Amino acid sequence: MFQKLFSRNTANRQAQNAPASHLIDLHDVVKSYETAAGDFLALKNVSLQVDGGEFVAVIGKSGSGKSTLSNMITGIDRPSSGSVVVNGTSVHKMSEGQIARWRGLSVGVVFQFFQLLPTLTVLENVMLPMDFCNVYAGRERRERAIHLLEQVDMVEQMDKLPTAISGGQQQRVAIARSLATDPPILVADEPTGNLDSRTADSVFSLFEKLVDGGKTILMVTHDDDLAERVTRTVTIADGRIVDDVRTQRTPSPVVQLARTAEPVVIRPVPVLQPNGAGAYAFQGAQQIVGVSSD
Repeated sequence: MFQKLFSRNTANRQAQNAPASHLIDLHDVVKSYETAAGDFLALKNVSLQVDGGEFVAVIGKSGSGKSTLSNMITGIDRPSSGSVVVNGTSVHKMSEGQIARWRGLSVGVVFQFFQLLPTLTVLENVMLPMDFCNVYAGRERRERAIHLLEQVDMVEQMDKLPTAISGGQQQRVAIARSLATDPPILVADEPTGNLDSRTADSVFSLFEKLVDGGKTILMVTHDDDLAERVTRTVTIADGRIVDDVRTQRTPSPVVQLARTAEPVVIRPVPVLQPNGAGAYAFQGAQQIVGVSSD
């Protein structure tokens, strides 16, 4: 089952492709925001390289630039200068429409506040990225969504709306959704920030199994205990990387999968239009993002 779910590597190669020596490669990235008091530098000449199969925790105080860094990698925000190359694609050179399509297949995003669409069932939320990115046949989308929900122990809740399940359960669904198109990279911004310690540990264990199964995860967190369990810890302070420590961890008892990259043909995807229900984030769709220095 794990082989079926995770063996397809969606390495997105578009016209903006660049030679890839690292799965994630940021070089001299600067991010500046205009404020009433003048320009504010959220990131100051940040360079970071992440290879396939790494589990990276990005830590630092509030306002240090952690979330801004993750937004550079996911294409949610753009650098003022410098380059961002993810999975061989020069993200900083892409248009908004191209980024939305690329993100849907290349990066799974897990948010602190889950961002599940409230009018869709748990199952429909997980199927949504496959619909927008036009991957898998119709019946296979449902089967894959059910398999993913089984892996996060949420299949029994699949017909419920998000408001009918707990916060920890919603985060599990959000993780399943982030895996829907089988992206090689997951970026999680404070994924355990709104969870109790027991639920947070359970969610983190899911991440460990995904890494052992071949995924690459970059996680922004304030939780020092969780940060000690990853393979690498990157510390940010005042918009700069001030420490980068690699450690060893014992793989979880899951099947080890091949990590051979295969090119994927990008198909046109529809764009979600505002419907008055608020801005919700999901794979493959553009989203409205406010300025944040964290």
